[in-house]
Amino acid sequence: MGRPLDLLLHGGTVIDGTGAPARTADIGVAAGRITLLPAGHRATATTVIDATDRVVTPGFVDVHTHSDALAVPRGPEDAEDTGDPALAALRLAPLLQGVTTEIAGNCGSSLFPTLPERLPALAAHTRVTFGVGPVPPATDFTAFAAGQAPHLRATHLASLVGHGTLRAGVMGFDARPPTADELRTMADLLDRALAQGAAGLSTGLIYPPGGYADTEEIVTLARVAARHRKPYVTHLRDEMSRVDAALEEALEIAARSGAPLQVSHHKTAGRHAWGATSRTLPRLERARTEGVDVYCDVYPYTAGSTVLHAMLPPWANEGGIGALLARLHEDAVRTRIRRDIAEGVPGWENTVGNGGWDLITVAAAPTHPHVQGRRIADLAAERGCDPVDYACDLLLAERGEVTIISHSMREDDVRRVIASPLSMIGSDGVPKPGRPHPRWAGSFARVLGHYARDEGLLTPEEAVHKMTGLPAARFRLAGRGTVTEGAHADLVVLDPAAVRDRATFDTPLSPPEGIDAVVVAGRVAVRDGAPTGVCAGRVLEVR
Repeated sequence: MGRPLDLLLHGGTVIDGTGAPARTADIGVAAGRITLLPAGHRATATTVIDATDRVVTPGFVDVHTHSDALAVPRGPEDAEDTGDPALAALRLAPLLQGVTTEIAGNCGSSLFPTLPERLPALAAHTRVTFGVGPVPPATDFTAFAAGQAPHLRATHLASLVGHGTLRAGVMGFDARPPTADELRTMADLLDRALAQGAAGLSTGLIYPPGGYADTEEIVTLARVAARHRKPYVTHLRDEMSRVDAALEEALEIAARSGAPLQVSHHKTAGRHAWGATSRTLPRLERARTEGVDVYCDVYPYTAGSTVLHAMLPPWANEGGIGALLARLHEDAVRTRIRRDIAEGVPGWENTVGNGGWDLITVAAAPTHPHVQGRRIADLAAERGCDPVDYACDLLLAERGEVTIISHSMREDDVRRVIASPLSMIGSDGVPKPGRPHPRWAGSFARVLGHYARDEGLLTPEEAVHKMTGLPAARFRLAGRGTVTEGAHADLVVLDPAAVRDRATFDTPLSPPEGIDAVVVAGRVAVRDGAPTGVCAGRVLEVR
């Protein structure tokens, strides 16, 4: 019979991540790799999981997260396995729903790269962006990877190069075009990070300083990504009333640079864009026929989440978080913010103007936990003040570190994107303490249970493909995303009749039901729905 396997998954139905029909098979694991076992085998294993009446899939790949800093030690409490229970719950939320690999560095924000002399200036930016205590930025991808603590990493992590971080790391937070030398330096830093193993280039074109860049700047940098055969991943310049024009800009950048295009968390939000996915999705399909390698990702909710200061017009954020906070003390600044929200600013996505403060709730305000989960309109009314004044005061009190949830989408648009053959699943999880969006703990179980099983929007094979084989191929995660001979042993065992999300806006970290076991790098990290304490994830180098 040969040497015993390390792990045997016996009696399960395999959905292998390729989109192929499910089949019955046993799966062995030895030295962290998958062995497909023939019928009538007599293998033995150190650990056996009975997968009878269960489905076995590849580990899920979350193509869009903001968990860059979760495995960066915060202090002495992270030296041992014991520490902050709330932070531990944030770290385990993806794993408990079957995620074994994450793509971070999205929306233009990563923890690298920067010129060494700009490291201190970036510290405040990374603190506000990632919000889990002091988060030191790194000069390059290698330094970023070295700063991740293995005993804190439950899932594998690949990271994009955030254009906003790259820009700030070279030229600060100025709202101006880069000089030729600055652009060349940005391209050199990007080239180095991609050569070291970063997964691609991301932009967040509603956020400072990325939003200060014009199309030409991004085309120049996307050409660097194209040379490495890595994607350009973009939070569009507008996902609301000007979403069609913003999508055209992204397609132009891809066509001119030659980089594969990934449209992040594709949505058409705000009342002026509701229903626009009936135009944007056919446009993406037409672009593929024209030779643009384009896909998108989506999270299965009608609410989004971001930082509160992104609700303010771009000029308010010029110069970085310190400059913003200095401005917010001035009455004239607040008056101008109110006017711009009411009237709009050319080229600005104006989330509040497209919806209203009554659709914005506070997700995280570290020193004001009593406001978390509540609408800014209601909080302002209780204080007898204007919502802009309330938002500005809260930003000042929290030194800019406020995350919000925006209820801005329509269900038919979400369903349309989920069903598209061009979409894959990403949580867009913002894992900050407080009341984070439930997508961080529920996205994958929600797609499998609600949209695939209960609503019939996808077949199980289609749903799993969007979570595994498709994203793994997109981001060149070699040996991941499929249950095939010799693949990395990242696996999920789930109950197809029971799987469902339990995370809500009131209890956002409630783990899902029906995820029985999760295997990371050949080691059982979740069993009977509970974490085993195994942290087998690592930072992945994409070559």
